[in-house]
Amino acid sequence: MEVYDFAIVGAGMAGASLAAGLAGQASVVVLEAEDQPGFHSTGRSAAFWEECYGGPEIVPLTLASGEFLRDGGFLNRRGALYVGRKQDKPRLDAFEERFGSTGATFERLDAAGLRAMIPGIRDDWCDAIWEPACADIDVAGLHQHYLKGLRSGGADLVTKAELDQAEYDGGEWQLQTSDGREYRARTLVNAAGAWADRIAEIAGCRPVGIGPLRRTVAQLRVSPAPAATNPLVLDISGRFYFKPESGRLWLSPHDEEPSEPCDAAPEELAVAEAIDRLESVVDWKVEAVERKWAGLRSFAPDRLPVYGPDPRKPAFFWFAGQGGYGIQTAPAAAAIATAMLLQTPREDFARGIDASIYSPERFG
Repeated sequence: MEVYDFAIVGAGMAGASLAAGLAGQASVVVLEAEDQPGFHSTGRSAAFWEECYGGPEIVPLTLASGEFLRDGGFLNRRGALYVGRKQDKPRLDAFEERFGSTGATFERLDAAGLRAMIPGIRDDWCDAIWEPACADIDVAGLHQHYLKGLRSGGADLVTKAELDQAEYDGGEWQLQTSDGREYRARTLVNAAGAWADRIAEIAGCRPVGIGPLRRTVAQLRVSPAPAATNPLVLDISGRFYFKPESGRLWLSPHDEEPSEPCDAAPEELAVAEAIDRLESVVDWKVEAVERKWAGLRSFAPDRLPVYGPDPRKPAFFWFAGQGGYGIQTAPAAAAIATAMLLQTPREDFARGIDASIYSPERFG
């Protein structure tokens, strides 16, 4: 039986991007539990690249990835507005202070500037921060780019391969899927998203506390229809965001409901809350909810990603906990993890990032 250099659990954006980086330089097998890659969080992303999303510690990953995404043609400029009312001024002030030295580009807008960008916004929304660089991401195109890269590099992608057992004998992992198939690898990489802690337990490693949170999105038909050039709009208090998509409006209540790892389904109450919040912001008429969906965003306790070898079992490598920013940071994250695993220099675009803050060693 072939012994792979690396077995990666999960073929979403995380696993696919890392496999593409390793393929051609090492032997790789990717074990995907579902019938197709990207069924869960990757296939349900709201699909935007926003410089400040995730906090200051995530900005270096986002900015570095932006270079890769722009060069690859995966970004379409949109712009983003964090909006607030008079009472929200301290939150907007704190945002400016928090991100002022990160390298992110933004400016403060007054009520007139805000109204020029969002026709129909209600009068009590009078303060905003404008991020001109925010862009839509071609998530499907990026994922396919990585899947093509891993295949062309000689990696094996196996679907319907739910990991059931993982034993390490000191030199290699003996892996078995739920249908009895067996694989061997020198290093086991945990890119299982919402299932990351479960994979750690199967492998005999201590979980780090990565918890899935459900996020709901609805597609609405509204009148007037949103212009294709409208920006992404986010509440500075974190209670909603919305953006145009093919003549419709994608809206989320920015919910974060704890969930078991699963095929997440939207809650009717979350959709109703999102619509109620939208109607408090703009005078648009909601004519129909055309579809709705939910995805799981998985966070470590400190909400930072987890990249690196397990401190107690170095042949187990964490590549998880990437929250809602895993798509927009995928290129830099994969470059960091690839360099760690191969013990080679990082690609130039990701070379300046301090990755020590993402190490699993921080959990003790």
